[in-house]
Amino acid sequence: MAYIPYAHLDGPGQKALVERIVAERGSVLHLYQMLLHSPPVAEGWLGFMTAIRQRSLLSGALRELVIMRIALVNGADYEAEQHAPIALKEGLSQAQLDALGDWSGATVFTALQRNVLALSDAMTKTVKVPRALVDAVQPQLSHQEVVELVATIASYNMVSRFLEALSIHSDDSR
Repeated sequence: MAYIPYAHLDGPGQKALVERIVAERGSVLHLYQMLLHSPPVAEGWLGFMTAIRQRSLLSGALRELVIMRIALVNGADYEAEQHAPIALKEGLSQAQLDALGDWSGATVFTALQRNVLALSDAMTKTVKVPRALVDAVQPQLSHQEVVELVATIASYNMVSRFLEALSIHSDDSR
């Protein structure tokens, strides 16, 4: 159960924002229901995360690969539950999702995916990133895609930390 109750969706001045969340996300998930305690934060979060998920050139498969790895590393079950179906839809295999726990020893990832996972792990676990990890993804990604990859890793670390700090879970009652 979340540490504080979820916000009501009919609060003052929230109607337009709730409608926008539904239009962009399909529904108001627990994450956004918690964020709605602060409409300015919810609005900024929605805009930023929409840019990450829907307006980037980075492939959906790479995006979802790092999201799923971050969820695993950070113990963010809610994040993993929300993104596993999206990851499969974006072209990752169930075998790849199953191998994320020990990806370095798995043979189901391409060289680019392995380099992306190494970069994701460095950003998630130690924050500091050796130049070699960024250099390793550059031959196959444009500068824009490298920036979007790093922004995706950073933003989903933010998501998992927010979820876990407030104990937000998909099976919570509203």
